[in-house]
Amino acid sequence: MEIAEQLKDSIAATIKEQYQQDILSSEINLQPTRKEFEGTHTFVTFPLTKRLGKKPEDIGHELGTALQSNSELIASYQVVKGFLNLSLTDEVFLAMYKQINEASNFGTLPSKNETVMVEYSSPNTNKPLHLGHLRTCFLGYSVAEILKANGYDVKKVSILNDRGIHICKSMLAYAKWGNGELPDAKNGLKGDHLVGKYYVQFEQAYKKEIEELQNKGMDEDQAKKEAPMMLEAQAYLKKWEEGDEQIHNLWKKMNGWVLDGFAQTYKEIGVNFDKEYFESNTYLLGKDIIDEGLEKGVFFKKDDGSIWADLTDIGLDHKLVLRADGTSVYVTQDLGTAQERYTDFNYKKSIYVVGNEQDYHFKVLFAILKKLGKPFAKGLFHLSYGMIDLPSGKMKSREGTVVDADFLVDEMMRNTKALTEEKGKIEGFTAQEANILHRQLGLGALKYFLLKVEPKKRMLFNPLESIDLQGHTGPFIQYTHARISAVIRKAKTLQIDLENYKVDSLHSSERELIHLLHQYPGMVEEAGKLYSPALICQYVYDLAKAYNRFYAECSILGADQPELIAFRVNLSAKVKEVINKSMCLLGIECPERM
Repeated sequence: MEIAEQLKDSIAATIKEQYQQDILSSEINLQPTRKEFEGTHTFVTFPLTKRLGKKPEDIGHELGTALQSNSELIASYQVVKGFLNLSLTDEVFLAMYKQINEASNFGTLPSKNETVMVEYSSPNTNKPLHLGHLRTCFLGYSVAEILKANGYDVKKVSILNDRGIHICKSMLAYAKWGNGELPDAKNGLKGDHLVGKYYVQFEQAYKKEIEELQNKGMDEDQAKKEAPMMLEAQAYLKKWEEGDEQIHNLWKKMNGWVLDGFAQTYKEIGVNFDKEYFESNTYLLGKDIIDEGLEKGVFFKKDDGSIWADLTDIGLDHKLVLRADGTSVYVTQDLGTAQERYTDFNYKKSIYVVGNEQDYHFKVLFAILKKLGKPFAKGLFHLSYGMIDLPSGKMKSREGTVVDADFLVDEMMRNTKALTEEKGKIEGFTAQEANILHRQLGLGALKYFLLKVEPKKRMLFNPLESIDLQGHTGPFIQYTHARISAVIRKAKTLQIDLENYKVDSLHSSERELIHLLHQYPGMVEEAGKLYSPALICQYVYDLAKAYNRFYAECSILGADQPELIAFRVNLSAKVKEVINKSMCLLGIECPERM
């Protein structure tokens, strides 16, 4: 039985004995004790005041005294107003630690035999990945790993928006001004960057045309519609959907460059997918669903031939699902993609990790799928995340707005290289070992900083703050992991038998570590329910801080008894294991040396 359940039984029995009041243990609410107070579990006495006719503080003291005297679980108690904080005995902590050590695959829950799909990244193939893509990549990958630990069969997917007006803009600009230019990896020009360069050139030329039309007296909205560059791009899109061979060949070539560039970035940042879907395939299936919806009366056709969904009955608006000229919109392909994925994997849940600027889009998408009666519609969830700001406004940008992902990753590695060299953390490393460490620390800093904030919150990313070895950062936790590794290596040279430990009493910092370790499976489960890597970030940070207190307050290899040395090294090894598991859930590697 879990400690919390045993405590509830003890409290219920004590209330019956002390006050002759029957209360079910299921009615007893225990909370984690706040960090600034002593104890592990807190019982709130306020609900008993009316029933017992006593003050909350008096109930706390009476129950605390009785529990301390009669329960083998309670070592001491503390009353703060109506809150009874309970501290467990060392016997309980040691039994808890034995349970942790004997658990197989500690922190991984049994299989639920359910498939969950997590979509993330989902870029357009007209420019490189940017800082916003990094947040969705890291968030989606971490949520997928957390759900795996919760016993789900998880499929990680992405949808490549590889068709549409944005892609045609890059194609048109390349056709006009490309002069046969090719990606040049040796000189740092990846395919996605090359295509992105022509997307920017389109926007610059388009903006100039709009200004010229406005100078001739045309209003801005009309100028945007009638600018020659936009009309040509729209003609490209129409030809693409009609299967024009020349347009398709250009599209395949430029998309191939971008996909190669994306693959390099994904490999560098350590994320992957079980399957990638392409809008160029799914939009046709989406059109079939539009036809199905017309027959069912879910959609209606306007006089101009465009097709719409009326969602006013659920507080939304009219939504265009197919243009008058027959070309599709984003929701068209998303309808097709949802159907194709269900056919592929028969998922129970599907989680879309997409920025909050698309909140309305997903309300519309999910509402339409429900109206269509799709069996998977009730399992759809939009994990909406906030935008990212930088203290300087930008580090590298196009049009002053977009922070390039490849540049940012390189910048993080340069920052960690400078820090480790300054702190002397790479003494004795070969050049290859140092490069691996800089990569682990740079990506660890970036991922942890982007994940420690709850997804829905807008956040400020400070690259230099993220690599602090003493702050609430990835490198601080990675350094703690390396510190423990050094202790274990030293213990092996001393031939210490880690299993041959026996202790009767514990230091307060040892109790804290055991209590935190015991919480790990519950934290994984809670993070899975809330789709929140931020909970894992806070947990592993608290664990790393607690270990460093233990390291400072308790002699490990210098303890006066061999059994105590063995226990403390064993405890260190378990903390290292859980730190590593936690960081793996965040997609972060932990170095053995620093």
